[in-house]
Amino acid sequence: MLGKTTSIEVRTPEGVTFEIPIASPFSRCLALAIDIAVIFALTILFSQVIGALKIMLSGIPVFGRVAQDFGTGALVVLQFLLAIGYGMVTEWLWSGQTLGKRMMRLRVIDERGLPLGLKQVIIRNLFRILDMMPSTFYLLGGVSCLLTPRCQRIGDIAAGTLVIRETEVAPPEIGELLSAEKNSFASLPHLEARLRQRTTPEEARLVLDAVTRRNELSPDARLKLFSKLADYFRELAEFPDEITIGLSDEQYIRNVVDTLFRRASV
Repeated sequence: MLGKTTSIEVRTPEGVTFEIPIASPFSRCLALAIDIAVIFALTILFSQVIGALKIMLSGIPVFGRVAQDFGTGALVVLQFLLAIGYGMVTEWLWSGQTLGKRMMRLRVIDERGLPLGLKQVIIRNLFRILDMMPSTFYLLGGVSCLLTPRCQRIGDIAAGTLVIRETEVAPPEIGELLSAEKNSFASLPHLEARLRQRTTPEEARLVLDAVTRRNELSPDARLKLFSKLADYFRELAEFPDEITIGLSDEQYIRNVVDTLFRRASV
C-alpha cells in the first residue's frame, strides 16, 4: 500500500500557502453509507409512485400492456438516475457535498485546491458506475482509495478531484493581528451578517492566512494579494462608500477578518 498524504498544500500566485486535510477512507465510507440509505429511501418512494401509475394505466384497457412495459422500464431508468443523478445534483448545488458528506463534514474540490467545476461533477459521478463494480459493493472504488496516496477513487482520478475534510477554524487572537483602528463595518451589522453568510470556510481561512502571513510577502506580492482579495469581498457584500472611503485594500481585508472571526464569536 502506498504512503498516504494527509493533506494538500495550496499556494496562491501571491505566495500565500495553506493546508487542506484530505478525507480518510473511513470517513468517506460513512458518508457513502448515508448516501446509499438516502438513495434507497428515494428509490422506494418513487417506486411506489410508479407502481401507482402502473395500476392506474392497467385499469384502462388500451393501456393494459403498455402499463407493464412502462413499469419495468421506468424502474430501470429510475435506479440509474438516482444512483448517478443524486451525486451530480447535490454536489453541484451544494458545492461538492452530498447529504452524507455534509453530515460527515466532507467536501469534493478540484485537486489543485480550486472549487469544483460542473464538468468534474459530471465525470466523477459517471465513473461511479465503474467504481461500484463488481455488483454494487464499490470494490474497485474502495481499492483505488486504499492504494492511491490521496485516497482517490477512479472517478476522482478521472475528474481531477479530491475529497477533503472540513475543519473548524478557531477564532484567532484578533488583537494580535489587527491594528487598533476601529472596524468601520461594525456600524452596519446587517451587512456584516450578509458577509458572514456568503463567505465559505475556505474563503475565511484564506483571508485569515493572508493577514497572519502578510509580513512574509514581498511588498509587490502583498499589494497584489490584498487588492485581489478586496475586489472579491467588495463584490461579495458591498458596504457603502461613506464607511469604506479611505480604506486601503489591506485594511479592508483586516476589517473582513475582524467581522468573520471576532464579531462572529461575540
